[in-house]
Amino acid sequence: MLKGLGDLAALMKQAQQMQQRIGEMQDALGKLRVEGIAGGGMVRVTATGQQRLVSCQIDPSLWESGDREMVEQLVLAAANQALEKSRQAAAQEFAKLTGGLEVPGLSEALSKLGWSG
Repeated sequence: MLKGLGDLAALMKQAQQMQQRIGEMQDALGKLRVEGIAGGGMVRVTATGQQRLVSCQIDPSLWESGDREMVEQLVLAAANQALEKSRQAAAQEFAKLTGGLEVPGLSEALSKLGWSG
């Protein structure tokens, strides 16, 4: 009976350590910036490692072209590229956190924090 309590205490300690590491990872991903680029650099969109878009820069010459549809498509392409890079960065951090092991329920728990791994 007492051995079982020791195992439970060790498991609780591991869970607390994992929770701390997840918090540290969340902070790191919040500070991480990745960039999506389209139109040969004429459109640049920046996202965090938490898959939030934080900036969009459009070269003024694109506005002068008068081709609104092209500008919209370039913005979408750059945003999608930035978000994909963000997802990849988050997946790499998840792999580091778990040592590459599949941890049952971890993906679901992290998705509740707003991440998709």
